[in-house]
This record gives sequence, structure tokens and C-alpha cells, in this order.
Amino acid sequence: MTTTSQKHTLFVAEPMGDKPVTELAGIGEILGRRLENRGFDKAYVVLGQFLVLKKNRELFLEWLQDLVAAKSNQASECYQCLADWCSEFL
Repeated sequence: MTTTSQKHTLFVAEPMGDKPVTELAGIGEILGRRLENRGFDKAYVVLGQFLVLKKNRELFLEWLQDLVAAKSNQASECYQCLADWCSEFL
């Protein structure tokens, strides 16, 4: 079983709303700023890309790594956070 961060747990526990992108697990200040500079300022905008990529893990990881130079563990944490949120709310 994988352990999740407190940030992950808090994100998945409630509706998306208007959360900033930095509330996603794996996305800190630096990656958050890079995402914002590319138009992904809210968590729901990243969720949109996640859904456009049909929740495909490899495509999402590649997209996040290419777009903002996320490390593989950061991209994986973000992917899992969104996947778990979708399981809870969609």
C-alpha cells in the first residue's frame, strides 16, 4: 500500500472548488509558479488536462515533466492526487 502525504489527504477530502495549483500533492511553490506562468493557475485547470489525457498515467507524467520540469516523484504524486480525487468525486 502506498502512503500519501497530508497534502494529498487534504486535497482528496473535499471538492475541488477554486483551489490554487499549489494545493495539489507534488506541486510546491516553484512548480506552482511554473504552472501558473503557463496558464495552469488553479487545480481544476490541471484536472482538465488530466481528463483530456484520459487519466493516462504515462501521458500525464510526461506532460508535467515536459511542461514544468517536474521530477518523476513530483509528477507521480500529482497524478495520484488527481486520480484519487476523481475516484471520490467523479
